Amino acid sequence: MSTTKKIFGFMLVMITTFTVLLSCCSATVYKVGDSDGWTAKDDTYYNWAKGKEFHVGDSLVFEYDRNVNDVTQVSGALELEFCDSSSPKAVYNTGNDVVTLKEPGYHHFISSNQSQCTLGQRLDVLVVHDPSRPIPPPLPRKILPLGQIYKVGDSEGWKVYDSEWSEAKQFHVGETISFSNTTMKSTMF
Repeated sequence: MSTTKKIFGFMLVMITTFTVLLSCCSATVYKVGDSDGWTAKDDTYYNWAKGKEFHVGDSLVFEYDRNVNDVTQVSGALELEFCDSSSPKAVYNTGNDVVTLKEPGYHHFISSNQSQCTLGQRLDVLVVHDPSRPIPPPLPRKILPLGQIYKVGDSEGWKVYDSEWSEAKQFHVGETISFSNTTMKSTMF
């Protein structure tokens, strides 16, 4: 009987721990416009987004009539304000689109249907990083050596048409290329 109590207690602790971890670390899915969905209504989306805190990893669900609308993600506030869909970041047109918010900052969405957008079918959300969620690792960057000195032609010295030598090199700001021959020595920066 005491073994059963220990197992039950252990399972209760595990379920509680799992529930707490899941609730603090899981992403939230938002249906844009709630029951109205993605449609043209003045100030609907401003009021809808007001008071919500969007985090990296959360998702926006856009439900709409795909024969009339789409969801166009635009780069900035000007495109949002003037309903400019000429240079979109992304276009969604299934009628039931899920957009995952992958980075912090402002995200702007409009309908590319000019009249719908002008009537209010546009949304901007501020996405913040949630400290309880792990930070995604940064993209790897190639570390470039700085300050290297190249002697043109290597051990053979500077020759007039030495394109084969230079094609095999990758030069960077801050490095030195040294030109030398038997009569003249010069350093270029």
